[in-house]
Amino acid sequence: MNARGNGEGSVWADAVLAGLLVSIDPAGLGGVALRARVGPVRERWLATWRARLARDVPVRPVPLHVPDGRLLGGLDLTTTLRAGRPVAERGILSEANGGYIVLAMAERLTGAVVARVTAALDCGEVVIQRDGLALRLPAAFGVIALDEGAEPDERPPGGLLDRLAFHVDLEGVSVGDLGATNEDPIEITMVRARLKDVRIDDNVLEALTATAMTLGIASLRAVSLAARAATALAALNGRARADEHDAATAARLVFAARATRLPAPPLEDEPNDEHPEESEFDSAGDDPEDESRDTDRPLEDIVLAAAQAAIPVALLAQLGRRDGATGQSRAGGRAGAMQKARRRGRPAGTLRGEPRGGARLDLVETLRSAAPWQGLRRREAGRETVFARIDVRPEDFRVTRFKQRAQTTTIFVVDASGSSALNRLAEAKGAVELLLAECYVRRDQVALIAFRGPGAELLLPPTRSLVRAKRSLAALPGGGGTPLAAGIDAAVALADLVRRRGDTPTVLVFTDGRANVARGGKPGRADAESDALGAARQLRLAGLSAVLLDTSPRPHPEAERLAREMGARYMPLPRADAATLSVAIRTSVGE
Repeated sequence: MNARGNGEGSVWADAVLAGLLVSIDPAGLGGVALRARVGPVRERWLATWRARLARDVPVRPVPLHVPDGRLLGGLDLTTTLRAGRPVAERGILSEANGGYIVLAMAERLTGAVVARVTAALDCGEVVIQRDGLALRLPAAFGVIALDEGAEPDERPPGGLLDRLAFHVDLEGVSVGDLGATNEDPIEITMVRARLKDVRIDDNVLEALTATAMTLGIASLRAVSLAARAATALAALNGRARADEHDAATAARLVFAARATRLPAPPLEDEPNDEHPEESEFDSAGDDPEDESRDTDRPLEDIVLAAAQAAIPVALLAQLGRRDGATGQSRAGGRAGAMQKARRRGRPAGTLRGEPRGGARLDLVETLRSAAPWQGLRRREAGRETVFARIDVRPEDFRVTRFKQRAQTTTIFVVDASGSSALNRLAEAKGAVELLLAECYVRRDQVALIAFRGPGAELLLPPTRSLVRAKRSLAALPGGGGTPLAAGIDAAVALADLVRRRGDTPTVLVFTDGRANVARGGKPGRADAESDALGAARQLRLAGLSAVLLDTSPRPHPEAERLAREMGARYMPLPRADAATLSVAIRTSVGE
């Protein structure tokens, strides 16, 4: 098979070539992140990739919620209980040494699984330090990460993607686009043997590095992976040195999906009016620096053009619209923080303890903890028979830990003073009502605090009732002074109660920032502003997530200063309607 590459290739052909290269150098290239739904296209790619592997190459599937003991290895419970001494059991990662692991639904992998896999990719081994064992087992493998994400931002973790050379997207490929796959016999063992002797020149490495910088790829690992891909291509074609064609093909396969910006357009050459047919340095040897530039520059151009031509259309459009921006946050709701739980939630390992107060005993982990001591305990009790009962003691008890996402409580703090009512109270009410509806859809709790006249009032304690929230909001009158400090104090006190209950509070403050009523209801702008800034600092010290929306017709320095003291995001929206306010606040809270 001639995989020399000419800078052009269909998505399917490049996907097949990526699978072939990973079959040659799995540990060096890391693997393939394959974005495709379950169907004939993905199955065809997997079948084509597997057909290149030898029969004895291990391929191990990794379940989505695989426990640490099965992934890394640990104590063989049955054998240990029979033998009365610790007996190790290999995990999936060490079983895949010299082969591959297949990560199903990689976009939903937990952080613990990703950490274990990436550590093994970096070190080529797994370290077992649990259940009385301390072992190092070889684990050099390639990864096939199956990405089934339905949304554009639903991707596998970045730490995993950074270590996989090829990011293949088959979302837009249909069965009719597949065509015939080149099934020329390739002896992978012979190619791997040649790979050890393949060399890559410095000028090729420089071209790959320059291309990565031009496309905005900050990770040096991407350059290293592209160099490995170029050497694998050279070995595949029976050559001892990677050339410019190998570099161009490697850049196309590795860099295209990682690009974060488009290269700047080339500058047009200025015309030479005096000598239109002859440049200033026309004869060879007149400018040595120009000669060296001409010999180096074309290689960079070839590699860059190949990578740029392979950038997916959707990514190309996104990069074109970005115009230097770093992208926007999702407009979805803010999920509560993960917290420990004793009775329900997602299992998160075990800890030593007795099953009291609703804690659940993990029987398997309890037996695993007791197993290494059975021989000693039998000798102490004078029972040497293998079939004696298992001696489990209180120090062996292990209870299950759980983690569950805390419920979010959004606290709306609305300025209902005279100045606010004159300006933007109606728009603020509209934005709050829209956000209340979205909180209801997410089953979040909401609370409503209004401040006007001498102080602040809790109009609505935390609730999920949309009807009650709308009634309280509609009945909110406007007028009077601006006791801003009292409003912030009430929000901090309510947020503290929410936290004590185990929920995650978020504070949204709607105000023009013009405080004129101090604590205790005393009028006076100077004292009122000082008290408001002090209350804002208390909110920041409490570590609360907050957004301050300046509802005045024009942005005011007082409101911006108040937001800084609160540690809140400041949002001046002088000409926004209720829908725009809702989208802007939702975006800020979702960050």
